[in-house]
Amino acid sequence: MVKVGSLGAGLTLSQYLKLHAVEPSVAEKRSAIFIFMEGAPSHQDTFDLKPNAPVDVRGEFRPVATNVAGMQVCEHLPRLAERADKYAILRGVTHNVADHGLAKKYLLTGNKSSQTVSFPEYGSVVSHQHPSEEDLPSYVSIDEAFVGPGYLGSRYSPLTADKPKHGVPYSVRGVSLEDGLTVAKYESQKRLLDDLDQAFRGYEDLDDQVRGMDRFQQQAYSIISAPRTRLAFDLSQEKESESNRFGKHEFGQSLLLAARLIEAGVHFVTVRLRPAEFDFDTHSDNFSRLRALLPPFDRGLAALLDRLQERGRLSSTAIMAAGEFGRTPKINSSGGRDHWARAMCAVMAGGDVRGGQVIGETDAIAAEPASVGFSPDDLAASFFENLGISPKTEFQTNVGRPITLVRDGTPIQDLF
Repeated sequence: MVKVGSLGAGLTLSQYLKLHAVEPSVAEKRSAIFIFMEGAPSHQDTFDLKPNAPVDVRGEFRPVATNVAGMQVCEHLPRLAERADKYAILRGVTHNVADHGLAKKYLLTGNKSSQTVSFPEYGSVVSHQHPSEEDLPSYVSIDEAFVGPGYLGSRYSPLTADKPKHGVPYSVRGVSLEDGLTVAKYESQKRLLDDLDQAFRGYEDLDDQVRGMDRFQQQAYSIISAPRTRLAFDLSQEKESESNRFGKHEFGQSLLLAARLIEAGVHFVTVRLRPAEFDFDTHSDNFSRLRALLPPFDRGLAALLDRLQERGRLSSTAIMAAGEFGRTPKINSSGGRDHWARAMCAVMAGGDVRGGQVIGETDAIAAEPASVGFSPDDLAASFFENLGISPKTEFQTNVGRPITLVRDGTPIQDLF
């Protein structure tokens, strides 16, 4: 790294390793946190405000200045406004899939849905490429995963964890295996299976997939039972002041748990914001609902950025926050905004991302990219690039043919 710095060429770590064909060591393999703002927050009420637009477009919120000259965010994101130098805003992200289910799959994989191929979500790819040490899970999803490992197979499924609540003791027993089987239930069922193995012969002749799932569950149980993992999930280890810094709500506590997992050595954490506490699908009462939704998001994400920086982890942790699409420029008769895929925003931080910048632009009413837009494929390619994983990596699918990790996306070079 001293040599890289002395070159003065502005090479990022991932670019240097690629240039010199160096395989990253475990210590150099970055971790990541993906914050999934499920339901799709309105971009023009968060990170792409249009104060000069007509009132039925601009809405009730006003932009505020950040700690970066010329960069503005919503007035209900004051903590993030004070930390704008730590993240980049991507405006003009665009696609044409306005259905929640299909758009979620698109965002979470970086590939449009296919009838022939089941694409893996980010965390499963990282679990495959950057596995954690044996006594730690590689990928944890806080709340149930939406897509899963796709063609990579069940061994790269996440361990799913309940969303923690402030002031309520959180136990690793809230973590479950791929099919929702909790540790406590697994212990009792494992005893039953052990008994059945004694009663029936021919177990070794079972289908490979069945035996593979058994190995996966055995491995998952071993990980969950490991003291190191249990300690990582133990939020009682945190001071009350630190817990309060993240916020007394599921979102803040989920991000605090995500930080602990990354610090322990987990390589990918998805934090899924979805009903009942968080629902950005604001077809009605958009502004009153966002007044309740944005402060927890603001507090929790600001605390995450601060903590990772304070502990020297921000430069080794890629972060992305996004919903599956944006919302309509014009406010509807119910005071809400409807589905709108032609424009949305994303926030990226950590790793090689240069904070304090806005990349991309939408038109005067935040309806379309002002010039060239970015696709979810481009977001995925950029996210993987920041993790040190080439988006052009090829994998073998379950039907035996190779497939490119991100088929159509290109990393957004201005990010780095």
